[in-house]
Amino acid sequence: MIKAQAEKAIRQMCIEWAKEMGLDRKDYSTASFVEFWQWAQSNYSSYFKFRTSTGVRYDVEKWFEDEMGQKGFE
Repeated sequence: MIKAQAEKAIRQMCIEWAKEMGLDRKDYSTASFVEFWQWAQSNYSSYFKFRTSTGVRYDVEKWFEDEMGQKGFE
């Protein structure tokens, strides 16, 4: 899988995970990346096999924080 394909799928997973956890948009700012990471690895591990110069977990955390409206990567 190429990085762009993984990014699109993982961003969608963020929203799917939030819904599954019962989070409203107002709760997104306090959503836990660690919990998302564990859930996503358990359910969609094949999406985390892409090439990147920064590291898979780093990129995924950046996308998660972007989707959740968090400001961790400034």
